[in-house]
Amino acid sequence: MIALNSPIKPDLKKLQKYLEKINDSSWFTNFGPLHNELKDRLEAYLGVKNLLLVSNGTSALQVAGMALGTQSVLTTPFTFVATASAFKSQNLGLAFSDIDPLSFNLCPKGVDAFYLNDQMNTNDFDTIVPTHVYGNPCDVEGLRQVADKHGKKLIYDTAHAFSVKLGDQSVLNYGDASTLSFHATKVFHTVEGGAVVFKNASDYEKALDIINFGIRPGQGIVRTGLNAKLNEYQAAVGLVNLEIIDDVIDHRRELFEHYTRELGDYVELPKWHNRASKNGAYMAIKLRDKEELKKVSDGLSSLAIQTRNYFSPCLSQVFCSGIQVELSVSKMLTQSVLCLPLHAYMSLKDVKTVSNEIKKVL
Repeated sequence: MIALNSPIKPDLKKLQKYLEKINDSSWFTNFGPLHNELKDRLEAYLGVKNLLLVSNGTSALQVAGMALGTQSVLTTPFTFVATASAFKSQNLGLAFSDIDPLSFNLCPKGVDAFYLNDQMNTNDFDTIVPTHVYGNPCDVEGLRQVADKHGKKLIYDTAHAFSVKLGDQSVLNYGDASTLSFHATKVFHTVEGGAVVFKNASDYEKALDIINFGIRPGQGIVRTGLNAKLNEYQAAVGLVNLEIIDDVIDHRRELFEHYTRELGDYVELPKWHNRASKNGAYMAIKLRDKEELKKVSDGLSSLAIQTRNYFSPCLSQVFCSGIQVELSVSKMLTQSVLCLPLHAYMSLKDVKTVSNEIKKVL
């Protein structure tokens, strides 16, 4: 079998040393020494400030929204369900805008048109939440202009874009906040976990209270909060995996580029941001329609090659909204985009096997 994904397996010998430190100190959670070490090392590695470690990627989105005072969000319908459900589960308003047919990312023109709609109460949606889909950065300059024009906050879901840069700048440094997921399926993981990078230190300080039940040490309960702390065992896995992450990303990038060379003349690929680096998070191909997608998926499945129709369904079909706008691009892509196997334990030979079968089917 060629698996769709296979998480990084932490070096057990190195992990054991960290676990012994945790047991010897009996400090298992609540901002322990390994938590603080991972925070510092990630800030240095990613080139960011105000990085807050949290328990998972969903809580990262929720905490970012709470710190920024979000009441309702406008987001993309072409993303993993957590991008929308993180806010919907808090009973916040939720609406969708269509995406760019080339990059598959939230389109600044569409967002602008959403807020210019005189027939609906669109101005109530105070926060825009784009996803850097498959690790491909959004049009961050265009979205910033639209957000500023309409006086909206901007939270990026950066779950797919660990280590991605725009020029010499981390993609995490855009927006009022950017969130990461460190789920086991991601390029870098702590089994479960995540992070938020805040533009402003004051928002970071608020979020520190929020993830600790709203408690500020020495002052007691200062705001409404929840429990969203990353524990020491998760931090230990992160520290071990961070040691090899450059090799992991280099290999994933090589696999991605090999796929691109093999399949570029046979299928459509997302148009990558022209100033962005790549991390090999996903290998997505666009087929003509749902029939061709099924044909390719079934052909690969017959050879024990896993794929996923990622992302489907269109989230507007899951979370009904009173704000209804045209989402034709998103609906089309949910029926025609297929993700192929890509992970750190694949070989170039595996890529050739997958690619040859796709060419055969097509």
